[in-house]
Amino acid sequence: MATYEIDGLQLEVPQAHLNERIAGKLASGGYEALEAQAAAMRVRPRHRVLELGSGIGYIASVCARIAGPENVTTVEANPAMLPVIRANLERNGFGAVTLLHGAVGGMAGGEAPLAFDAARSFWAARIADEGASPEALVEVPHLGLAALLARTQPHIVIMDIEGAEAHLFDAPWPAHVQGVMMELHPGRYPDTVIQRIVDCMSASGLTYDPGPSRGRILCFRRVRGR
Repeated sequence: MATYEIDGLQLEVPQAHLNERIAGKLASGGYEALEAQAAAMRVRPRHRVLELGSGIGYIASVCARIAGPENVTTVEANPAMLPVIRANLERNGFGAVTLLHGAVGGMAGGEAPLAFDAARSFWAARIADEGASPEALVEVPHLGLAALLARTQPHIVIMDIEGAEAHLFDAPWPAHVQGVMMELHPGRYPDTVIQRIVDCMSASGLTYDPGPSRGRILCFRRVRGR
């Protein structure tokens, strides 16, 4: 088990889930630094936060420290990471964060599970595509974003889901969402998908938020008066 501290948060990761690049980022404090900065800029006390793609629970912990753990819901597809996330949340005093298991594959979920490629490092695990190795696939619950939004009523939505964001912007989002932060994965889809994301956010009353946006971290905020 490897132990790290980033911005006062204690994180433990089993050696089996690490590679040299991830270990270096964790050791230097650069792990998910842009996401953490964006969350710190826009999450406020008592904000309800929905995170898609928990990783090791770091960003959920950043949000819980600001908003209160009872106001944070985080979703992770990789079953191997669930005990790691839960342990890190509890280690930092955020055991009241809601941790859900499943992959968000679209606005609507499904009764049939989704195939998830867990062979990659936790940083790159994702919903399976045609190139996935069959022996590395696991079945996970298929969650729908619309139901999650209705259930959690978030003010802020944060996502890093390795390309699955391409399927979440086909219809306007609800008015209670005040901000959206996501990591884009342009190698996973064409530019037309990014255009669709921007157009959907605009139709939802959300505009580009230049403050926390950096590189592939694209953020939106609600237009005042909408």
